[in-house]
Amino acid sequence: MTLHSRGARRAPQHLLRSGAALAAVAALALTGCSAEHGGSAGADGDALRVVATTTQLTDFAREIGGDDIALTGLLAPGGSAHHFDPTPADLLALSEADVLIVNGAGLETFIDDAIDASGFTGEVITASDGIDLDEATAITAEGEAEAAGEAAAADADHDHADEEHADHDHASEGDAHGAEDHADHDHADHDHAGESAAEHDHDHGPTNPHLWTSPRYAADMAAHIGEELARIDSAHAADYQSRSAAYGEQLDALDVWAAAQFAAVPAAERVLVTGHDSLRYYLHNYDIGFAGSILPSFEDNAEPSAADIDALVARITELGVPAVFVESSMSPKLARTIAKEAGVTVVDAESLYADSLGAPGSGADTYLTATVHNTRVILEAWGAEAAPLPSTLQS
Repeated sequence: MTLHSRGARRAPQHLLRSGAALAAVAALALTGCSAEHGGSAGADGDALRVVATTTQLTDFAREIGGDDIALTGLLAPGGSAHHFDPTPADLLALSEADVLIVNGAGLETFIDDAIDASGFTGEVITASDGIDLDEATAITAEGEAEAAGEAAAADADHDHADEEHADHDHASEGDAHGAEDHADHDHADHDHAGESAAEHDHDHGPTNPHLWTSPRYAADMAAHIGEELARIDSAHAADYQSRSAAYGEQLDALDVWAAAQFAAVPAAERVLVTGHDSLRYYLHNYDIGFAGSILPSFEDNAEPSAADIDALVARITELGVPAVFVESSMSPKLARTIAKEAGVTVVDAESLYADSLGAPGSGADTYLTATVHNTRVILEAWGAEAAPLPSTLQS
């Protein structure tokens, strides 16, 4: 499978095309250095050399590949694929790899240039080939249409309020959303009032790429990785298949457990505000309402306008959302400001893990533990208590 098209190449990232980067790769090759964010150090020299992009894919590959692969993860815990630049060590690992595992769905905008710069000639496994992307695109469109409708309604309400108060001097009255100095809102760093959410550069196409946040999609992606590893390394096919089946059972158990926890919460109380639009499929799976995201984009480096922030505060108040959550790959500053304005709790001591898994020892350093963690943290913020995990997941 070929991932990149030479006729439709994206603009190169800095370093990747430079002679300095390529020289650094050559130097690393001579010294024997390698990138091992998530490496399987115990694998022998005959093991299949696998590189995976995100922390979630690295975890899937580790579970399914076991000791039959020598694994390198490009992204470190806390990192984000939305704005990732491979280092020379990453490029060296890719140059030596037999297999590259990517998410696909437009997530890894850096990968074409990384392949070209490293000279990678192995096989590419695109995990999103294991799911129904048409369905995912439809879920994305449904969510965006709902958000657009809510934004239009909010604008209409705002215009109506402006008409009613046209004769009032809001600056002298100190209206909270009139001519107030928005420095108190922390809007100074996000002065984009003339922008709308649609004007932000998502650069990911029509499909929200955070497919793994759904345990159901994660199971399909992991199964596809298992099938492809068994095809590529047929000598160990039975082992890949066995580990893939066992891991699939755990992912299925995770989905059943999470669904039961959320089903016990009244529908009106199942409403979430996220850091960016990262949990779309998780929310869809468990019938959780989406009040909006702090950053109006699939990406975690987009900047909201003052109007975006005001609209989100209004939605939180209107829907009675009890908490605003911070994601592990994002700064908590804006979330704290929005929660303060809305008069709700900010959950920042226990972050949600969306773009990245947690660091070793965090209790969220695998896909299973991170998803259990997210589910428990959300339920606790809603005043609910999660049931014990099934035995399949307790290990």
